[in-house]
Amino acid sequence: MHSEAVASRSTDSRTGTGSSPTIDAVSLAIIEQLQEDGRRPYAAIGKAVGLSEAAVRQRVQKLLDQGVMQIVAVTDPLTVGFRRQAMVGINVEGDLDPVAEALTGMAECEYVVMTAGSFDLMVEIVCEDDDHLLDVINKRIRTLPGVRSTESFVYLKLKKQTYMWGTR
Repeated sequence: MHSEAVASRSTDSRTGTGSSPTIDAVSLAIIEQLQEDGRRPYAAIGKAVGLSEAAVRQRVQKLLDQGVMQIVAVTDPLTVGFRRQAMVGINVEGDLDPVAEALTGMAECEYVVMTAGSFDLMVEIVCEDDDHLLDVINKRIRTLPGVRSTESFVYLKLKKQTYMWGTR
C-alpha cells in the first residue's frame, strides 16, 4: 500500500461550479511531487519547487479544499479482500443525472462516468466475490429507475493501475 496524490481537472460536482480552479505552475509542480510520493515531506517539496515548507503546506491545503486533488492510500484490491472487479456499461432511459447520483452513493462503485458511445454510463465496481457483484448489479443497479440495460465486463487480471499521469 502506498499513498498517492490524485489530481483532478474536472468540474467539481460537489460545489456545483462549472469551472475548475486556476492552477499555476508551482501548484502543478507540487502535485507532481505528491504523485511521486504522497508522504513526501513539505520541506522536501518546498526545496524542489522553490517555496518554504509553510507555503507548500498552505498550497496543498488549498488544493485539497478546492477538490483539485486528494491524498489517499491506494491499495491492491485483491490484497484487502476484494477479489472481483468489473466495469459495467449502463444504458439509461431519460435523464442520466438521477442514475449517476444513485450510483455515486453505492460504496462498491469506485468510478461513475457519463460517456458518449454505446453506453450512457460506465461504472467500475469493486466487490468481495461473484455473489457480491451479482447482488450489486442485479438487485441494486438494474432496479434503479431509468436503467434500461447493463453489460458487465468482469476483470480477469489487472495489468496496469497507475495514478502517475502527472499534470500534462
